[in-house]
Amino acid sequence: MRPSRAALVIGSVAACGLTAAYLTGRVTAQRALITNDEINTVQVVQQALPAVVRVDVRIRKDQLQQGDDPNEVGSGFFYKPNLLVTAYHVVQYQESVTVTLWDGKRANASVEGVDPGIDVAILKVSGVSAPKTLAFGESSRLIPGQKFITLGTPIKYNNFIATGVFSTTTRNLGRSDGLGQEVGQYFLTTATIQGGSSGGPVLDSRGAVIGVADANASANSLVPGVIGAVIPGDLTKQSLSDLEAVGVPQRGTLGVTLVDLDNLDPALRQLAGLSSNQGALVDEVPAGSAGARAGLRGSLKNNKGQLLAPLGDVIVAIDGNRVTNSFDVIRAIAAKRPGQVAALKVWRNKKEATVNVTLLKRTLQ
Repeated sequence: MRPSRAALVIGSVAACGLTAAYLTGRVTAQRALITNDEINTVQVVQQALPAVVRVDVRIRKDQLQQGDDPNEVGSGFFYKPNLLVTAYHVVQYQESVTVTLWDGKRANASVEGVDPGIDVAILKVSGVSAPKTLAFGESSRLIPGQKFITLGTPIKYNNFIATGVFSTTTRNLGRSDGLGQEVGQYFLTTATIQGGSSGGPVLDSRGAVIGVADANASANSLVPGVIGAVIPGDLTKQSLSDLEAVGVPQRGTLGVTLVDLDNLDPALRQLAGLSSNQGALVDEVPAGSAGARAGLRGSLKNNKGQLLAPLGDVIVAIDGNRVTNSFDVIRAIAAKRPGQVAALKVWRNKKEATVNVTLLKRTLQ
């Protein structure tokens, strides 16, 4: 997100008892590790750090304003020998990308696949092979209070390690960049996620990837956020599989454009017989979209693009669950896969109707 694109403002260890000194492939401790948690953290970090990279991006000139720094920094990690995960907003406006491995080696990288819906991208590197790859765990099984370990390049500090806990989830980060709208729930953590952390791995105490660092939450734009926001690992893993196999993510989409009822003239809502501002108005329904095939009705406009009465369908619930706005609709539909059916309750001609939509595969545009 601009002004800070790289973060949104959101050898094994051998231990002979807890008091014995420990040895790794590179470091001999001066003092013993004291607790089991310390030992676990060191084990996970020593195993995972070789898979983590710094991502350096040169921003395109057409995306820069006078005085802007053309260089941006993010993080990433190898999940295959020549493929990396990073955050889409890190490379969104890239002219060129290089990565720096944990040992200082540098390599050129290219954008291989993008998923703005969950703010994830795949990079392909040339000239080097991953010294280590990371595997995904099961983020759906996380319990509040579990330890999180973040690795990356916050504020341009390479190979930075931080620990915290999985605290809770949130559906909405209040993002203004239009990215990540299909993330059903973000994980929130006390582990450090700052500018440059985005795209780095978030690990559990087994060393499995259970999320991708994405943002931090702050009370206002003047104070750095201390609450980290994480893209769930299960969602990321599904996206990577889709991007490699099809080239585009295969989460559900209606293929229509939506307008929040909050943004409508109250007089229009009154004419439509709407007593609430909760729901999403169907605006445009492109031919061939899942919404069009199911018979969703779009809205009329005048030659100035202003909405006219009668309004199109207003989506008020999906699969029996009420929706507040267009983001609720997008996230609920994105939780499904092509071929599945979404039961939409819509307000049409001053009464409720049900429209069953069979979701379609996404294709490259």
